[in-house]
Amino acid sequence: MTDTGAPSRSDSADSPDPAAVSIREGGAADAAAVARLHAESWRTAYAGIVPAAALGDGLAEQRGELWELRLTVDYGEPAATPGLLLAERADGELVGFGYLVPEPDGRVLLDNLHVRPGLTGAGIGAMLLGAARAWTARTHPGAPLYLEVLRDNRRAVAFYERCGGERTREGWTDFPGAGELPEYEYTWARP
Repeated sequence: MTDTGAPSRSDSADSPDPAAVSIREGGAADAAAVARLHAESWRTAYAGIVPAAALGDGLAEQRGELWELRLTVDYGEPAATPGLLLAERADGELVGFGYLVPEPDGRVLLDNLHVRPGLTGAGIGAMLLGAARAWTARTHPGAPLYLEVLRDNRRAVAFYERCGGERTREGWTDFPGAGELPEYEYTWARP
C-alpha cells in the first residue's frame, strides 16, 4: 500500500503561497521531521477510515523507526535507491514530502505523499507530485510513476484524479493496525 495522505482543500489563513515553498531532496538528517509530519498526516487523513487505535499511542515512534531505517539503509546501486522530496518554507519548516521507490518491475512507486494538515489545498501536493514526476523522468527515464491510495480516502482520490492519474487497479492492502482495506492504484504513464 502506498501511504498517501489527504491532499485537500483548506481555508486556513496561514496556507503558504506555493511560490514561498521550495522542493529539495532529503536524506537521513530529515528522518525525525519526516516521521513527525507522517504521523500527523496519518491522524488527519485516516481518521474515520482506520480504527483510532491504529493512529494512537506509538504511531510517532513507529514512523520514527521506519524513517530512520529507510533513510540510512544502503540500497546498493543508485538505480535502486529511493528518493525523498521535501517541501519547505523559506524558514526551513517542513510542509510536505514525497518518497519514491524504484520497483523491480521497472515502475516507480510514490510510496508517500503528505502535506502538513492545515496547509493542504495551497498547491503543495501538486508541487510534490510534479517534482515526483520530474524525479522519475530524470532518474528512471520512461518509467511510469504510480501510487496506491485507500479507496475511502476520498480527498486524496479526487486530488489524484484532478492531477491526471489514471486508475489502473483496484485491490486490497494490509494497513497496519486496521487489517485489509480497499485501495486504488493510480498511474502517470509519462512522468
